[in-house]
Amino acid sequence: MNLTQEQIDAYKRDGFLVLPELFSPSEVNILRAETERLRHVEADGIFREGEDDKAKTMFRMHEPDGPTYSSAYRALSRVPRSLGVAQQVLDDTLLYMHHCKVNMKPSIEGTVWHWHQDFGSWHLDGIAKPTMATMMVMLDEATELGGCLYMLPGSHTDGRFTPYYDESTAYKFWATPAAQVKARMAGAPDPVAIIGKPGTVAIFDCNTLHASGHNLSARDRWQIYLCYNLCANRPGDIEKPRPDYVRSRNWAPMDLLEDDAILAGERLAAE
Repeated sequence: MNLTQEQIDAYKRDGFLVLPELFSPSEVNILRAETERLRHVEADGIFREGEDDKAKTMFRMHEPDGPTYSSAYRALSRVPRSLGVAQQVLDDTLLYMHHCKVNMKPSIEGTVWHWHQDFGSWHLDGIAKPTMATMMVMLDEATELGGCLYMLPGSHTDGRFTPYYDESTAYKFWATPAAQVKARMAGAPDPVAIIGKPGTVAIFDCNTLHASGHNLSARDRWQIYLCYNLCANRPGDIEKPRPDYVRSRNWAPMDLLEDDAILAGERLAAE
């Protein structure tokens, strides 16, 4: 898949790009079925919340040596519509995946992700440069009522804000202080709600401020996140590194697969 110059310019200007229904309903159904299967696994890379102890976040579905592995997720991470798009916005063909995760925001109970930059925590992983991008893939229709993602256009141009450790959610993470977010919003374009049908994609810069609200709807909201980094920008050595499921130690360049790899894997499994 080749992005247009207009799309690349929009990504560089806004810090994100939305590609409506990039993945087909058949591909989404395969990925949803795999997510349903894996969310019942007991593993260190699965975090839960709510009265029913539902999975909120699950990691590392793309690597074949772990309990949350899925061949469909591995294919998703390497097709031209994912890896190929990331190669274009990052202007490099040698990429690896810092981590792969799915956020499953349960209906009614699904809580917020406060404003943050991905590079806020990734820099603490020992990664020197913000030459990274995240691709989000919708497995459900994303709506504002359902706690969709919001992006703050142009916020990536300010570089990395010093984060604080937010312990208010099921999965603890590094968020951006509210005072800095408010200052950035003053006089800036309004945050953009990333809404769309299943299969819609948004790819965004690692310094773009983003957040999501409560899922107040009656439907769960599942979204996949594929986090790409340049092989040349792999993490340096640090004390007490985070686990492998969130800070990958596989820094080999990823190879592009055929664009029908998700569907082809399903056909092979059925034979």
